[in-house]
Amino acid sequence: MPAEPLSKAGLQDVIALDTAISYLDTDREQILIKGFDLIELTQHIGYVEMIHLLFEHQLPNTEQVKSLEQRLKDQCDIPTSLWTILQELPQETHPMDAQRTALSVLAGFDQSLHDCSVQANTHRAYRLLATLPMITANSYYLLNGKPTIVTDSSLSYSANFLYLLTGRVPSKLEERIFDLSLLLYSEHELPNSTFTARVIASTLSDMYGALTGAVASLKGPLHGGANEEVMKLLLKVNTPEAFEELLQEKLRQKEKIMGFGHRVYAKKMDPRALIMKRALIDLSDQRGDDQFLRMCEAGENLMEREKGLFPNLDYYAAPVYYMLGIPIDLFTPIFFCSRTVGLCAHIIEQHQNNRLFRPRVQYKGTPYQFI
Repeated sequence: MPAEPLSKAGLQDVIALDTAISYLDTDREQILIKGFDLIELTQHIGYVEMIHLLFEHQLPNTEQVKSLEQRLKDQCDIPTSLWTILQELPQETHPMDAQRTALSVLAGFDQSLHDCSVQANTHRAYRLLATLPMITANSYYLLNGKPTIVTDSSLSYSANFLYLLTGRVPSKLEERIFDLSLLLYSEHELPNSTFTARVIASTLSDMYGALTGAVASLKGPLHGGANEEVMKLLLKVNTPEAFEELLQEKLRQKEKIMGFGHRVYAKKMDPRALIMKRALIDLSDQRGDDQFLRMCEAGENLMEREKGLFPNLDYYAAPVYYMLGIPIDLFTPIFFCSRTVGLCAHIIEQHQNNRLFRPRVQYKGTPYQFI
């Protein structure tokens, strides 16, 4: 009798698919995206260049960057009825749920909704990237009874996104740091939300449906929602010593501490977190206020010493976003906006070489019983 196959909780280390998009090479400590190391890319390109790389499969030249920036500005028109629908949502609605609703609504305005060709999917992906910053920021304002903000066409894509989130034109350093965060969040192989999107796309469901599922997945605190929880924790105290004691108490209570640990980076620090830590240092130096930096470093040292755990990207992104003036409830929606480029690339690839996902289970219930 053949041996019973072993199930793996959470599908850990199970190879689910082939992809030409990205790969986490933990042996070489590289995050490969279209053959380029993400950490090296942060020294040379910005988020818009990443959009071009993922959709056009090559890094753009200067003219192509300008053309893409203009394309994203030209395609940011949004159906008026979308705002009417979002205004009807209860005030306590989380912005992630507003994002999810908006995506579902947008599907109804796509006249070629069921065309899953590469050309059609790429076209709608560009439109989604153009409109999501405005939808994300203004849905938050509508939920909080505040006036909406229109885009500033004189700004770059990332500067305009940050302007929509904060209501003020960012400095060059703020623009660079925010653009860097979008780049770091843009693509990361096959986390839960990306896998969710590909599973939905494998049924030949449309791009909006796959992205709607990804929003629901990303909202969970064990995935994208961790950045919000990190900031709430930092705001409970105001000194490194008090933050250490807060974390110690949570450890004594055997509570999970958000912002630490990663399924893939189990024995080392997420390299993206190190980049964002440096951004926090730059921002702290500019502001002359290193309170959050010192608290985060104290927490980082404590968790490595006590649990052998290292920060992930969310840990240092949280105080960076807070210092940029972004409302905490928008931290995870921003994660989704930046990851949309990677999600769309995966959906396009899934539709190109599709195979319906249909895994099996290992049954642990009551054995067959005779009547």
